[in-house]
Amino acid sequence: MHALDSVFSAIGDPTRRAILAQLATTELPLSHLAAQHPMSLTAVSKHVKVLANAGLVNIEKRGRTQFCRANVAPMKEAIHWLTNYQTFWEQQFNSLAKYLETEKGSSHD
Repeated sequence: MHALDSVFSAIGDPTRRAILAQLATTELPLSHLAAQHPMSLTAVSKHVKVLANAGLVNIEKRGRTQFCRANVAPMKEAIHWLTNYQTFWEQQFNSLAKYLETEKGSSHD
């Protein structure tokens, strides 16, 4: 459950979600990511580190440049967890709709 907590914590920040969106289709140098945000390279680097600690980003150093790449595996685990709750809530809403329909029919008698 700790890994799932890390994923949800990491994606809870809008800057980190934006970074993940940037990395969704391509690998980018950290400096390129930082240029896209109104904050320092150090601040963006901290956000990337949080994503990396959650397993959502892989960082590879080539020479003096750090390249970042998205890793979707932890996100799949979060989706799976959420899907279980989606099924639960859909069943609850279906039961409520059936109950309300029977109550509506009973009130017309």
